[in-house]
Amino acid sequence: MATNGIAEILAPPPSFEQLDIPSSLVSDIILRYFFNYGKASGNDVKRLIRLPFRVTDEALERLQREHLVEVRRGTSGLGGLGRQGYTYAITDEGKNRARDAMERSQYIGPAPVPIEKYNKAVVLQTRKDAISPERVQQALSHLVLPQNFHRRIGPAVNAGTSIFLYGPPGNGKTTIAQAVGMLVAGSDPVWLPHAVEVGGQIIQLFDKLVHREVPVDPNPAIDPRWRMYRRPFVIVGGELKLDSLDLRFDPVAKFYEAPLQMKANCGMFLIDDFGRQQVSPAQLLNRWIVPLETEIDLFRLQTGQTFEVPFKQLIVFSTNLDPEQLVDDAFLRRIQMKVGVFSPDEKMFYRIFVEMCNALEVPFDKASFIHFLQEWYHKPGRPLQAVHPRDILKIVVSLCEYSGEPPHLTPELIDEACESYFVDSSRATIPGRTLARVQ
Repeated sequence: MATNGIAEILAPPPSFEQLDIPSSLVSDIILRYFFNYGKASGNDVKRLIRLPFRVTDEALERLQREHLVEVRRGTSGLGGLGRQGYTYAITDEGKNRARDAMERSQYIGPAPVPIEKYNKAVVLQTRKDAISPERVQQALSHLVLPQNFHRRIGPAVNAGTSIFLYGPPGNGKTTIAQAVGMLVAGSDPVWLPHAVEVGGQIIQLFDKLVHREVPVDPNPAIDPRWRMYRRPFVIVGGELKLDSLDLRFDPVAKFYEAPLQMKANCGMFLIDDFGRQQVSPAQLLNRWIVPLETEIDLFRLQTGQTFEVPFKQLIVFSTNLDPEQLVDDAFLRRIQMKVGVFSPDEKMFYRIFVEMCNALEVPFDKASFIHFLQEWYHKPGRPLQAVHPRDILKIVVSLCEYSGEPPHLTPELIDEACESYFVDSSRATIPGRTLARVQ
């Protein structure tokens, strides 16, 4: 159900003449649909454009009066469908008009909503309810973290602006960020449209990799163009390019795809391995420094028309590079919360090792763990990393499976696993073995 704050935005249009977008856009979508698929029922058209049937019926009647479509078969009274069951087909004159419509755009899908309504809906649905410490702790409960670490994450999530996770690799920054993303996605769902309209142009917002629909009972008080979704969670890594943060116009299909940050509105946007993207930190800074400050993003259509969109998502940057070398003070000032994720101490490392033994069903052996710590960390001066117990134990399991033995731990298996895992050209020998020096 829609909340009172956006009930007016979600109200369905009363008639085809009173649409909140140019009616020609809807007519063009219908004509392109018939041109590509031939015949269709009124109910088929209604499902396609996601408008109430009274509006769809008026659109079809207008096209029929203009001799662009015709009724091929009436099924009024069958199955209770009434005019929704009529079968329509495009006429020769309609095909000519459809070709003109295809020249303008090849978009065939749900009718868009005006950008003004989308913007209002985003602002109204930006999460305002605080997430409790208990929920944050629960979201991070599968991780071994320093005591009260949740107090560094929780306030940042509730602020809903930006978080900068930094620290050496292999200590759980990405896992923490993903846990936060699932926490955000699992909060109250939001109403979003499939596409928006700006200046007669269509921008497709829906992305099946990002938007997960929440089933709701049909409600005649809600415009079918709006659907309820889990809050979006967008993740990008080294593949991020600058043009992914701007409108992308398909020169063949002739409609736009929304940028990643627009798809993430009302949810979370994780930039993983920040600093290793195809776009440099300086370029990203120049692109986002104003949106981070004003919470408004600006876009330009190919026609030259500009328009604003809310910049309302939790932005999380995760990096194992030195933040002071990566970005300047102006950028860091606009990221409100900086959270360091550092190497575990020995007590935490022990807890992680035991938990991973339980998860992988490997009986814990204290002597093997002490050997692991002394021979592979204390002696070589290697820093502890939270990811190492999981990775080493997985190799141990693989070694046992290869030998046809049940998973177990011995110092010898630890050594064999570590030989396979660590790359250290400075060591010519390891406990009990001689290695060729890596060139």
